[in-house]
Formats: sequence, C-alpha cells, structure tokens
Amino acid sequence: MSRFLEIVEKVRGIRRKLVVASAADSVVLNAVKLAVEYEIVSPILVGPYEKIKVLSSNIDLDLSKCEVVDSPESDAAAKAVEIADKNGELLMKGLVKTGDLMKLVLQDEYRLKTGSTMTMVSVFDIPSYAKLLAVSDAGMIISPTLEQKVDMINAAVRVMKKFGVEKPKVAVLGAVEIPNLKMSATLDAAILSKMNDRNQIKDCIVDGPFALDNAVSIEAAKHKGVESPVAGDADVLIMPDIEAGNIFYKSMVFLANAKVASVILGARLPIVLTSRADSDETKLYSIALGALLV
Repeated sequence: MSRFLEIVEKVRGIRRKLVVASAADSVVLNAVKLAVEYEIVSPILVGPYEKIKVLSSNIDLDLSKCEVVDSPESDAAAKAVEIADKNGELLMKGLVKTGDLMKLVLQDEYRLKTGSTMTMVSVFDIPSYAKLLAVSDAGMIISPTLEQKVDMINAAVRVMKKFGVEKPKVAVLGAVEIPNLKMSATLDAAILSKMNDRNQIKDCIVDGPFALDNAVSIEAAKHKGVESPVAGDADVLIMPDIEAGNIFYKSMVFLANAKVASVILGARLPIVLTSRADSDETKLYSIALGALLV
C-alpha cells in the first residue's frame, strides 16, 4: 500500500478549485475523475465543451460536479491561466505543451509570479527506501544556478514539512562526494552546506556533495568514510541538473516500482504538471499533493 494514501485521506473533502488548462484529454480527465471521487477538488475544465463532454462520458466523469468553460483549443490554456489568476487554488496542465503553459503563467498581466524560482518537486515512495524521498528538479530548471538551488531546497523542505518531517535532511548531489574544482555541482554543494551552517538556509540540515549511493545508503556512506547526519538518511535530493533529475525520476518509476507525486512550486498557486507516461495513480497523488500545499 502506498504511503501517499495518507495524503489522499488528509485532503479528502477539501474541494480545492482546480483549473485544468486544455482539459479535452482523456488521461487528464480520468485523473480529475479520481480526485472528484475523493472530493479533493472542484474542477474547472477549460477547453472545447463538446469534446470534453464526449471524453467525460467515455470514462463516466460526472460533469455536474465540474464547471466547464467552453473555449477553443487554441485559447484554452490562456483562458485557464486567467481563471486560475482570479479564482483558482490549483492549476493543472492538460493537452498543452509545458513550455507554452509556463510562458503564460510568467506573463506580467497575471499575478502568478512571486519572484521565487519555479521548481518541480517530486516525492517518491520507493519500496526499498525506508521513507518518502523528495527530489528537485526533474522537470523545470535545466541547469540550476546556486541561487536557484537555494530555492529548490526551500521548496522541497516546504513539501517534506507537510509530510511531517520536522527538519528535513537535504543531500546536494554530484558525481562524487568530495569537492572538485572541475565539477561545479560539487562546489555548489559545498557552498550550500556552509550557507546552511550559517543559517542562511533554514529549517533543514543541508550537506554535500554526495554521490547518490552515500546519500541514501548508510552502508555505502560508511564504506566511503562519509560522516554526516544526512549520509544514508536523506529526505531530500537536490539534483545537479534536469538530466540527472529526469533520469532518476524515470528510473525510480519504471525500474524500482516507485510511486510518485509531483508539483511545481514558486508561483502564487501550486501547478500540477505530470507526464503523459505517468499513471492515473501518479496524477491523483500529484493533485492531492498540490491540494495539500495550497
């Protein structure tokens, strides 16, 4: 049984206003159906009404429990962002490219920007790991700067606190566990660790650099002589770039049978952004996570 079911139960009946951008997509609508059944959301579906009606009928989604805003596909994403800006608590990507949706979110005419880095936080329930594990960033920031990594840490720590982790242990990853002048990720990790020592990054324990093995395996950390309260017991992994994050994400899901929930933080409201390859279960957990973070 997935540890995420506790979150689903926690937000059951909360009925957050979820605005779905370009909702005429059977995969997304099926996830919305599950969230409606758990009374997690009150959906606002934006897109071509007739198409949404047919797709909803095919999956037995009761549209009487949803608000449908009729909009041509070409305008649906912009209309959804406008609605989310005025009246939404959550925004979810439907049949629209991620880049196109995020460009709209960042437009000055809407009030969704906060000045903070928008980063994707993914929480994994991995059968072989003793607790939930948060990862940033597997889908938004291509090559994060030091300043962006600070925002990634803060976002991931916020998420893990919602899961009851009082002082999350944050491992900043690189290929090796020793700072190397030719490997910028290891230098960033050492700086972030010192910033945490000086209380410039708060409410968590940050250490690094770590290679992945000594961040999640006490045995590997002992074998390599890595002594740290984070070693082998990380609650959060900060990835050096999107390639490492994305490969980790897909490895856990497709090879390690992990369950995952993802949300984008840094905007005025959480954004549920899932892959078309994600299961309905993953999409439900992501909606539940977003609802928890409102």
